[in-house]
Amino acid sequence: MKRLLVLAAAAATLGAYAQTAFPTKPITIVATFAAGGPVDRVARDLAEALRKPLNGAVILVDNVVGAAGSIAANKVAKANPDGYTLMLNHIGMATMPTLVRNIPFKVESDFEYLGVVSENPMTLIAKPQMAANNFAELRKWINDNKSKVNLGNAGVGSASHLCGLLLQSALGVDMTTVPYKGTAPAMTDLIGGQIDLLCDQTTNTSSQIEGKKVKAYAVTTAKRLTTPALKDLPTLQEAGLKGVEVTIWNAVYAPKGTPPDVLAKLSAAIKAAVKDPEFIKKQEGLGAVAISDKRVEPAEHKKFVQAEIAKWSPIIKAAGVYAD
Repeated sequence: MKRLLVLAAAAATLGAYAQTAFPTKPITIVATFAAGGPVDRVARDLAEALRKPLNGAVILVDNVVGAAGSIAANKVAKANPDGYTLMLNHIGMATMPTLVRNIPFKVESDFEYLGVVSENPMTLIAKPQMAANNFAELRKWINDNKSKVNLGNAGVGSASHLCGLLLQSALGVDMTTVPYKGTAPAMTDLIGGQIDLLCDQTTNTSSQIEGKKVKAYAVTTAKRLTTPALKDLPTLQEAGLKGVEVTIWNAVYAPKGTPPDVLAKLSAAIKAAVKDPEFIKKQEGLGAVAISDKRVEPAEHKKFVQAEIAKWSPIIKAAGVYAD
């Protein structure tokens, strides 16, 4: 009996050790878009904020690009489910099932959902030569010109592409969309007057608006923003256009089958990270907002993505666009 008690105590000790050992090696966050872009910047800010709650762990960021984020997602779905490979993806997690044909994984069942960490508002901007001085005038100009209007985006599946689809759907107008390989060349052509409009994240537009290099008309949030460069912009709903409320959110995922105790530690670390003053400050610097609502909870995160899939699927299908 005494020996059994000793063995039981030893097993309990080993079990406790196993539950506190993670992490014992570097963790990799796979970012679904290129280095230097908004997703990459959030991933790196998050990696820094996660180190403290994960006992000083080394956290690396690996940029895996292509096919609207599905190449990165496939890599993570097939990774060893041990908690050492995570993914940071944006709203593309909800649009991939419709936007990318024949993806080799299932968004809703091949990942562990760990929480939404930040979201970015969008702004509707135009070339500096645009004559319209407010959204009502811009809307009339769009309706008068329709398919002659050149609406830029950073590529199929990008935030600006999705915002553009939603804008056209709400306006009931088909514009000529001009895809670029990233926001930088699209912004260059907008400033130069080669394209007319762009709907993109505040991360990419705030400095251009503040520098008066482009004309800004509205934000895509439910309420006005408070940042100095954007505080005077109305929401699209205020300006008279309903149905264009969109933010580009970023969230964390692990491969399906990651052990529950590891998921619990990662979830706790993420909740601590989004409250970290430095993380909050860095997100504000990007024109983004650190999540402070229930979407940081794994179950609520998954419910939110399911609702986003239902929202975007008919819009993408109606547009007939694909990322592959």
